[in-house]
Amino acid sequence: PLAVGLYPVPASTGSGTVSSACHPLAVGQCPVPVLVSLQSRNWVGDFCGSRLCRFAAVVANNLHLPSSGSHRDSQCKTHICPPAINDYVSEPFVRSVDGLRNPKKRNAQVPLWNYTLLRTQIFIVYFIAGIKKLDADWVEGYSMNQLAGHWLFDPFKLLLSEELVNLLVVHGGGLVLDLTAGYLLFFNATRPFALIFVSYFHCMNSQLFNIGMFSYTMLATSPLFCYPDWPRPIIRRFPAFLKHVSPLTESPGRSASCVYPSDTQGGEGIGQRSGSTRAPHTLRQQLGAAFAVLYIAEQFFLPYSHFITQGYNNWTNGLYGYSWDMMVHSRSHQHVKITYKDGVTGEIGYLNPGVWTQSRRWKDHADMLKQYSGCLAQELRRYNIVDPEIYFDIWVSINDRFQQRLFDPRVDVVRADWSPFRKTSWLMPLLVNLSPWRLKFEEIEKTLDNQTDVVFIADFPGLHLENFVSEDLGNTSIQVLQGELAVEIVAEKKNFSLKEGEKMQLPAGDYHHVYTTSEQPSCYMYIYVNTTMVQFEEKYTRFVELQEKIKNGTETEDISPELQTVLDGTEENINITDPTLAAFVRRQRKQEEYARRRNSTTLERFSRFAKRKHFIFRRSFLMTGYALRNLVFGRPPVEQLVEEFEYASMKFAENTDHESQIKTEDHVEL
Repeated sequence: PLAVGLYPVPASTGSGTVSSACHPLAVGQCPVPVLVSLQSRNWVGDFCGSRLCRFAAVVANNLHLPSSGSHRDSQCKTHICPPAINDYVSEPFVRSVDGLRNPKKRNAQVPLWNYTLLRTQIFIVYFIAGIKKLDADWVEGYSMNQLAGHWLFDPFKLLLSEELVNLLVVHGGGLVLDLTAGYLLFFNATRPFALIFVSYFHCMNSQLFNIGMFSYTMLATSPLFCYPDWPRPIIRRFPAFLKHVSPLTESPGRSASCVYPSDTQGGEGIGQRSGSTRAPHTLRQQLGAAFAVLYIAEQFFLPYSHFITQGYNNWTNGLYGYSWDMMVHSRSHQHVKITYKDGVTGEIGYLNPGVWTQSRRWKDHADMLKQYSGCLAQELRRYNIVDPEIYFDIWVSINDRFQQRLFDPRVDVVRADWSPFRKTSWLMPLLVNLSPWRLKFEEIEKTLDNQTDVVFIADFPGLHLENFVSEDLGNTSIQVLQGELAVEIVAEKKNFSLKEGEKMQLPAGDYHHVYTTSEQPSCYMYIYVNTTMVQFEEKYTRFVELQEKIKNGTETEDISPELQTVLDGTEENINITDPTLAAFVRRQRKQEEYARRRNSTTLERFSRFAKRKHFIFRRSFLMTGYALRNLVFGRPPVEQLVEEFEYASMKFAENTDHESQIKTEDHVEL
């Protein structure tokens, strides 16, 4: 309707021409004119250039033409001055909080800078996220390469392989959408398609990631790009009994917060004769304009302000919340070790990585690690650890690179220096020069069978990895890909030197140390077989075969009463002592639950969806309330915090959740 459209005009038989008009939401003057001619009762508009709000709606609602016969001169010309940031859009403060508090703001026009800020903020979210996705890892498909296996992408797999879905749909589609969504929402011709795609995009994100309210917030803000009066036709169709609770549909009146041109002939509206003047801006309006400009400039600056807040930069630039590099980096943690040392006695011990915290983000951020170390030191003093020293050995892989150390394990983080404005000296560099090895990883993994796993490690000269091979992992070997290693078998007190391409077998159930002896970082891999899982799969296959024979009545083998009860399904509330059988039952229940969910009705699926979202919203509100209370009144006793956390995290189980009916002993875990 913007390029060439018909707009109704208040009753008038006059004609005229409105020329040299600017986009009403522009900040300052618009360089692209809008030519609108008035003919009889219709406006024929021809628009060239970009816009944020319907120009014709502003004119139609606020250009009050004289009554019939008062303006018949075809030569009469009306000029609309280029509006500034404090002009208005024809959208009222209906059902808003300030409108309820102040009757003067009810059904009053809104200053344009309000919409400018909101729309620009959403545009920045999309566009800057697209700019950040021009990173090589995203373009090459390494950032989110696990997403293609999700069922949401199954329709694309009808035409493309999973590798192409990952590269073209997940990464390529995400890049294109973020770069173009703001522009597509901006223009009338593309806005309907953009609304469909961004809504689909955010609905998918709500199912793929645990990102709280973000997806729903973006969905709720999408209509900001529509005409300000878009809800009115819908509201007018509401039943009569809803009218008293519905937003107003009458045309809005003037607002004291808006700037209106004065009319030399006493008329009202934004159309005035040549020579009319604009009322001077008040100090409040000037401050509002300055605030809008500064705020927008700040929002464009913050994603690139990391040269100031260098202490928050790790392998990726923080502050993460102001970066908009959503999902550009994925991490996997292979090994986390926390070592403490008594500064007086020299006693050394180890801590569970999850002790005294529910968060896991401290593993990736130096500022959080510094805070966590202070917390640990404070708690250790209660256990008679005087003057504790704390060392972190954290191994991370980012975007499918080698597993490598993130922080220097030789540094006592409690006493380590950290500043938000200086680089963290105890941060280990990301070995980006080894990124091409990722193609080699794929080739190696394709040569392995389903029972064999591999872990790729990179380490720095002068450091060593202390590792333990579980007895469950048989046939474990280490092979050098680059550099030189010295492997020490602790129990045997033997050392072995390995060069590039060499490998050796590692004993199960023992510790070993891997030293990097080359001048350059070493690269190596562990290849192992989970023998316990292999044995379980064999037993699981046997249980499935026995179960089929029992159902068919062809089983002649003598089996134990416990196994008989489990396989024929005659008893559900049972105590299972055999760990393999318990694992078999859990897998069976999960498969049954998965099949039940796939075959459930639309109403049942919606019920599950509503329960999940209710849990998210409920927990978010409760935890936010607890946090605000603690900030104001201080931290309550630990027992109270535990009870509140359990209450906030409480899930209401479904009546059909059969898995909860299976009772197992504490030690019965595979």
